[in-house]
Amino acid sequence: MTLQNSPPDLTTYSLLLKSCIRFRNFQLGKLVHRKLIQSRLELESVVLNTLISLCSKCGDTETARSIFEGMGNRRDLVSWSAMVSCFANNSMELQAIWTFLDMLELGFYPNEYCFTAVIRACSNANYSWVGGIIYGSALKTGYFGADVCVGCELIDMFAKSSGDLGSAYKVFEKMPERNLVTWTLMITRFAQLGCARDAIDLFVDMELSGYTADRFTYSSVLSACTELGLLALGKQLHSRVIRFGLALDVCVGCSLVNMYAKCTADGLVDDSRKTFDRMPAHNVMSWTAIITAYVQSGECDKEAIELFCRMISGQIQPNQFSFSSFLKACGNLSDPYIGEQVYGYAS
Repeated sequence: MTLQNSPPDLTTYSLLLKSCIRFRNFQLGKLVHRKLIQSRLELESVVLNTLISLCSKCGDTETARSIFEGMGNRRDLVSWSAMVSCFANNSMELQAIWTFLDMLELGFYPNEYCFTAVIRACSNANYSWVGGIIYGSALKTGYFGADVCVGCELIDMFAKSSGDLGSAYKVFEKMPERNLVTWTLMITRFAQLGCARDAIDLFVDMELSGYTADRFTYSSVLSACTELGLLALGKQLHSRVIRFGLALDVCVGCSLVNMYAKCTADGLVDDSRKTFDRMPAHNVMSWTAIITAYVQSGECDKEAIELFCRMISGQIQPNQFSFSSFLKACGNLSDPYIGEQVYGYAS
């Protein structure tokens, strides 16, 4: 279009920006933004709102704020919701809450997207008390019952901010509508926060309610089996994920590697290694899982070191847990020289 000296109009720019956000092509989005500014077209609130969302996805909160503040009286509910979401998604929780309160003061009535964003900001432990107030508001306005995302954010808020699984589960029970994401979220938070038995019980309830587990659900339930040492149940779930074609997934694979490493009575890691080797692709989580499995077995420190070297030679950056397991293996073998070499690499 531009090569034919036919400049894009505002509608074209709007569609381009939305496509960049949808396909997460943020570099192209920035280029379109620059071209839009150079075009000197008079921007409508719809386009400006899209630009705020784009900047939010890019982590450019200052540009998003500048666009928002420059809109003046053209700001609508979508603008406010986008700005609250921008701050909440970029670890600026206090700014998100203040923006939400400013919006209320100016007479705007929050929608489900705005509630979802501000509740996410309240997942920070410092602002959980604000989340309790907003929970009450969501109940009164009816958005809690009307939108599943609001309920999911409330579950996450109680679980993340204070580990209050009791309140999180009350929210879950009160939700008039639940989907697979809701069930999986509650199961995952139970598994992560030391309530493995509750996670498994809820998984059974989910299946009885007619929902089919996905890779995230199985990953969490397998972790709960590991926590409780339920190898027999874990093997049954392993058979299921093979049957459903989920065994090659990285998340499920990591959970299986951990389960076999921690639940096998004799400390052997054969099943863990078989699971690891069957995975078509690996990330730092899967490498860390198998390295840790070898170290925990008590007899395979040399293999753990070899795996660590394979991981870093394959251009995968180790994390703190990888380094911790590796250094423990070096200590077990009384081989400080290798540990020093890797310490130099980490530095």
